[in-house]
Amino acid sequence: MATTGTDPGTEPERVLHIRFERSNSDRIEETLRAIDGGEEPEPYFEVTFHDSDQLHQVTRPKNLELLRVIAREEPTGIRETARLVGRDVRQVHRNLTELETLGLIDFEADGQSKRPTVWYDAIEVDLPLLDFDGESDTADA
Repeated sequence: MATTGTDPGTEPERVLHIRFERSNSDRIEETLRAIDGGEEPEPYFEVTFHDSDQLHQVTRPKNLELLRVIAREEPTGIRETARLVGRDVRQVHRNLTELETLGLIDFEADGQSKRPTVWYDAIEVDLPLLDFDGESDTADA
């Protein structure tokens, strides 16, 4: 697992793995074996999408900008998030709701405000070009 610095005392980077159509079953089995053996496995975070539109929602430039601002600036609410990206509050609210539905952000209640949060530092996307049987995926072509 990657680390965020060269100091051995730094926390490991929290990576969200986004996979399309298939999850990392080897990693899941490895984690279950560690748990069964009484060990504490390294944290592994994964979201699997089965619809290419969902993957597209994640990788839209405006959504990526929101994710980066939330991770870097830790805004106190939707209004501050909108101000940080220089966009309309309603548009930002719509995009943040979309990201919450996809499981990529959480909202924490803070009085009247909803504070968007992310729990990861980086996203890695695994996009296979072949089906499980080795055939190219031409269903969307």
